[in-house]
Amino acid sequence: QVQLVESGGGLVQAGDSLRLSCAASGRTFSSSGMGWFRQAPGKEREFVCSISWSGSITSYAASVKGRFTISRDNAKNTVYLQMNSLKPEDTAVYYCAQTRSPAGWDYWGQGTQVTVSS
Repeated sequence: QVQLVESGGGLVQAGDSLRLSCAASGRTFSSSGMGWFRQAPGKEREFVCSISWSGSITSYAASVKGRFTISRDNAKNTVYLQMNSLKPEDTAVYYCAQTRSPAGWDYWGQGTQVTVSS
C-alpha cells in the first residue's frame, strides 16, 4: 500500500514563496507519475501540476505556470512543489497524488493547508 504525506504548508503573505514536499512509501514511486492538486473552500479539487516518473515531462495549470515548479527526487521518494509569487487565490488545501497508468490517480495524500494573505 502506498502512503503519501504532504508537508510544508503554512500562512504566508502575497508575494512570498513556499515549498511543499510529499513523501511516498512503497516501491513504486520511481516508476510512477506524481501530481499536485488543490481544493479551495467551496470549490472542487483542481489540477495544479504533474511530473512523469523520470522527471522529464511536466505539466502545469495555466493559473500557476511560471510561478510554480514541480520536481522529484526518486532516491528520496519525494516530490516537491516550489511555489513563488503566491497570491491570495492560491489559498487551498494542497494534495499530492500518484499514478501508475493513464486511467487516473491511484493514491492521494491527506493534504496540507496553504493560506496566502493579501
